[in-house]
Amino acid sequence: MTANAGASDAAGLGRARAVAFVTPAFLLIAAFLVFPAVWTIWLGMTDFRLTGAQAADPQFVGLDNYRAALTDPAFHNSLWLTIVFVFGSAIVGQSVLGFLIAWTMRSVPKTVKAIVETLVLMAWILPSSIVAFLWVAFLNNNGGTLGTILNSPDTAWLLEYPMASIIIYNTWRGTAFSMLLFSAALGAVPPSQLETARLSGASTLQQFRDVVFPHIRGHILTNTLLISLWTFNDFGPYLLTAGGPDHATETLPVFIYLRALYGGELGYGSAISFIMLLINLVIALFYIRLLRERRTANRSTDTGDAKAEADEVLTAAEARNVGQ
Repeated sequence: MTANAGASDAAGLGRARAVAFVTPAFLLIAAFLVFPAVWTIWLGMTDFRLTGAQAADPQFVGLDNYRAALTDPAFHNSLWLTIVFVFGSAIVGQSVLGFLIAWTMRSVPKTVKAIVETLVLMAWILPSSIVAFLWVAFLNNNGGTLGTILNSPDTAWLLEYPMASIIIYNTWRGTAFSMLLFSAALGAVPPSQLETARLSGASTLQQFRDVVFPHIRGHILTNTLLISLWTFNDFGPYLLTAGGPDHATETLPVFIYLRALYGGELGYGSAISFIMLLINLVIALFYIRLLRERRTANRSTDTGDAKAEADEVLTAAEARNVGQ
């Protein structure tokens, strides 16, 4: 009886042991997530710099850094470039290409499927520095691979088409995650439904719209949320273009690095980092709301189907009673 009274949790550990069990995790979260976030917010309210008088004696400036950021044309340009980068390389590039690869691999021999998936995964697991070096060599205007293939050796792709270059680079590098997620989602689609749609004369587009999409809609939202957040915070473009030419690829992570660390304006950079954190939070809440609405709609549909089945059973029972 005493043991049961002390065990106030489902696992039966007791409150004291349960707290001791989760305390290391809370300490890690506090050390590596909570404290850096609070420290960033505090720095964003000071004029702290890496060198000079402000490094030795930073002054509290309140919301001045945030006001300066929100009225800074360079910040507006960086935010717009980040939106273009996320939309082009994550929402359109990685999602579409990942789904197309997953969809195509359903009907190819296992050997071909294994080779393609291995090549795509290699692009994902290779270190960023190696991938960036390969792409710089690929796009180089001095004997680069792309220029040689297209017989245009003098085209400076990273200078003439900088945003398109980093969008294609990030799409190539990050497609593996979308491919794996969509492969698992497509594997859960009942083959009988696809076969029925085929026998009914449905085209591939109709099969996707009426059979496949309803089953993978939640996976699409999850994939879009994750890759959007990852791409929004991706520092990879710096390895190719360093934010240039003329700030043409200066996405927010690159902008923060150049202002906070390279330029020494740590207070200003921290303020922009917090604004960036708020944007990430808004994106996450938006997708979470969509997922929640979808789950609610699915539950309503399931309840309606169950009610319809129950009504059919009652109707059949009443018919049998009348017949008797």
